Amino acid sequence: MSFLHSPPPPQFSRSSTWSAVSRALFTFLALSVALQASAAEPAVLKVWSGTPPGDEGFRAPPPNPKAKAAPKDDVIRLPLITEPTLTLFRPTTVKANGTAIIVCPGGAYNILAWNLEGTEVAEWLNSIGVTAVVLKYRVPRRDPVQPHAAPLQDAQRAIRLVRQHAAEWGVDPARVGMLGFSAGGNLVVMAGTHWDEQTYPKSDALDELSCRPDFIVPIYPAYLGDERKAGPLSPLVKVTEKTPPVFLTVTHDDVLRGLNAAQFYVELKKANVPAELHIFSRGGHGYGLRKPENAVSQWPKLCELWLRAQGYLGR
Repeated sequence: MSFLHSPPPPQFSRSSTWSAVSRALFTFLALSVALQASAAEPAVLKVWSGTPPGDEGFRAPPPNPKAKAAPKDDVIRLPLITEPTLTLFRPTTVKANGTAIIVCPGGAYNILAWNLEGTEVAEWLNSIGVTAVVLKYRVPRRDPVQPHAAPLQDAQRAIRLVRQHAAEWGVDPARVGMLGFSAGGNLVVMAGTHWDEQTYPKSDALDELSCRPDFIVPIYPAYLGDERKAGPLSPLVKVTEKTPPVFLTVTHDDVLRGLNAAQFYVELKKANVPAELHIFSRGGHGYGLRKPENAVSQWPKLCELWLRAQGYLGR
């Protein structure tokens, strides 16, 4: 019987061995740093492949010499958006529950309060297992009469994009909601009440997907009605039995936004749409996840409980 014998192992010097080990260790550390850096940078997707609809002739307005200077605080304000994007924030695999929420920062449809009402909110949503996608929609206002018109196009396309990438992102396409603040709150209401309207010409297969959000969360929403004089709900807020479920938070001392939110809730009740409304006595406007000294700062916990009760935080 014969046997196959392996050749004796090559002999290395101690210096060459340590050199190889050092190179391997350096490569490993460099790769680890690169992976951490890439993980820290959320993915960004363009909402439109070319010029957004209706923006072909858009020119940024010149600076207003009478405009008030931005407050000196830590809020990042984006004054001009001509290329709408989605910024993806994914929860850890352990926490992920398959729900996605598109976050719409506010800013009177003139700027976007990017961190206060965008990225900070995305991080909170990640903490409860929700995939957050922050929408950088077009500002400043293209249409002074209907300032939500261009942003609504961006929002409808954004919802379709999230559904298109649902499998890739570990998201259930039937669990895609929206959350917005102030003008962003108005935008999510417009998205929830105008989802059956074609707001831009279809350009590809993506536009065949549904743009109806599965639920909406307007926080201190603006422009639901006259905010200085009590009156009816804006005719733009078209509630039907197919309007998605709603969670609303607002404060009594925020001009007439509490009244308008209450009127919105009444219309939701009439249409038998599941809804929850919280009107806090104090807190004003523009608090995002901040203002811990006021009871309104509890709205994220209440929203989490509502999402759980609706079945959106379970796997």
